[in-house]
Amino acid sequence: MKRKNEREAQSAPSIPERSAASSRRPLILAASRKRERARRELELTTPDLVVLSLLVEQPMYGYQANMELERREIQDWADVSRPQVYYSLEKLARMGLLRKLEPREPKARLDCDTFETTDNGRQALADALEREDWTTQREKPPFLIWLALSWQARPGVFLKQLRKRRKFLLKELDREKKTLRSIYEEVGHKFHEASWMVGLMIDQLKTEIRWNRQLERELSRRRAAISPTFSEGLPK
Repeated sequence: MKRKNEREAQSAPSIPERSAASSRRPLILAASRKRERARRELELTTPDLVVLSLLVEQPMYGYQANMELERREIQDWADVSRPQVYYSLEKLARMGLLRKLEPREPKARLDCDTFETTDNGRQALADALEREDWTTQREKPPFLIWLALSWQARPGVFLKQLRKRRKFLLKELDREKKTLRSIYEEVGHKFHEASWMVGLMIDQLKTEIRWNRQLERELSRRRAAISPTFSEGLPK
């Protein structure tokens, strides 16, 4: 027993060693977090890719880029805010994917640094467009989340929300039809990415409107699940 205790005492780290290991842990964690931040900094986000693509067309400064994205109704197809555009410009320039052009005249605005996409930027954009995750994801529409939880709503809320949703969809459908007409006028033909995008949005809106109306017709027939493992109630 004595020999066993002696061996354990020899193999166990001393108090100074344990203290040193404990003091190194925060440093290791901090270094790990720093590496993770650096890795995320090098990832190209959706705003980065949108800005890269836009500046391939022509050099722009931040305000111009934001105005052009707003004109193209960026909010309908990508989650890109104005501050994100400015952040992406600086980030991509640091990465060498954008270059800052020399001003031809004195700046009238603080954000008038003009950028254009570099060869490395075009290559990075092309590489990003080959990622598989573009083709293997599904949307998670908030209205479907609401529908899954709707059996707990107060009386009358289900039908009220259903009709509010349909009113919104009809308004959006009218807006997208106007957008499609303006695209045809600007592009000059129907075989363009913007036309295809808006065409899909219109088809999706029409499909949900039909589904919404069907839901209202079938609401009175809604029943609780037959399986005893489910105990949800009925829409009120």
